[in-house]
Amino acid sequence: MTDQTVTAANTDPTVPSTLDRAYGALAGLALGDALGMPTQSLPRSDVQARYGRITGFVDGAPDQPIAPEMTGGSVTDDTEQAILVANLLLDGDGHIEPRGFASALIDWEQSMIRRGSRDLLGPSTKSALMALQSGADPGEAGRYGTTNGAAMRIAPVGIATAVGPLLLQRILQASSVTHNTGLGISAAAAIAVAVSAGIQGASTKAALRAGLSAADSCRDEGSWVAGASIHDRYQAMVPIARRLDEVEFADFLYNVVGTSVQSQESVVSALLLVERYHHDPFQGLCTAASLGGDTDTIAAIAGSILGACHGASALPSAELQILEKINNLGLEPLAEGLLVLRSHSGV
Repeated sequence: MTDQTVTAANTDPTVPSTLDRAYGALAGLALGDALGMPTQSLPRSDVQARYGRITGFVDGAPDQPIAPEMTGGSVTDDTEQAILVANLLLDGDGHIEPRGFASALIDWEQSMIRRGSRDLLGPSTKSALMALQSGADPGEAGRYGTTNGAAMRIAPVGIATAVGPLLLQRILQASSVTHNTGLGISAAAAIAVAVSAGIQGASTKAALRAGLSAADSCRDEGSWVAGASIHDRYQAMVPIARRLDEVEFADFLYNVVGTSVQSQESVVSALLLVERYHHDPFQGLCTAASLGGDTDTIAAIAGSILGACHGASALPSAELQILEKINNLGLEPLAEGLLVLRSHSGV
């Protein structure tokens, strides 16, 4: 993994600062997550009938399968688990110990159950943690993990680490205990490297190139599982996506690329959204939230990359204030702490 495709930041005062980009990665993740909260796990037809197009925060409906009656602007597991990873990085001076990570995830789920939430651990993470509790080795517990759980919570690793060999080590630490497959790791690598490149000042397109290159280089990490390559699937889909208008593009993501929890669907859809809306992050997140399927995760992943490349200053300030008021996230000081770790990692 190299940083050859990463464009260096310049000294133009209009360019977002490193802190603005780091905060933007976390804020974009949370913003996408909250926009997708009311539509998660709904079919596209239901989303269109109820909401048309998501254009801002909406309360969860009483029959929302994951987030019934949640207040509009509330975040879900994507943001909460990303914050969990960020805090583990800070506590471990950049290192995440596998069994400590597993214990933290179990504790997090128990806290969600106590709060009456239905937004619990995903299938790959749940299966891996059950295996660990039954005595499995941490290197074996995640050998079947192919879903998007590792990718959805990996952004803090990209904020805390410059593009390079150390970033790959930290991606593996944060992924392999639950998603120790080429598919799960390459999905996480695509997001973490794109975020890290954005923090370094790369344009959105350059960050995407760096992330996709990392996904390609990580396809043989961990255990082999049958599943399409993140890199190759994106490259096959993007020429088609570019020819479509806005409605056709959203239909294409839902019907062809896919919006399920499987990484080769949801992560590729998120990357295509980043490519399509590289000039307009908020509209991209609204489109993601309107798709149907795993909308909160797709929007959160796209938001982390777009936020890293554009900075929080490019995101709507009113919505960011609502996010902080409702959820009490403390994202800016968290970003500052992750940048201190980054200063120890090279850039």
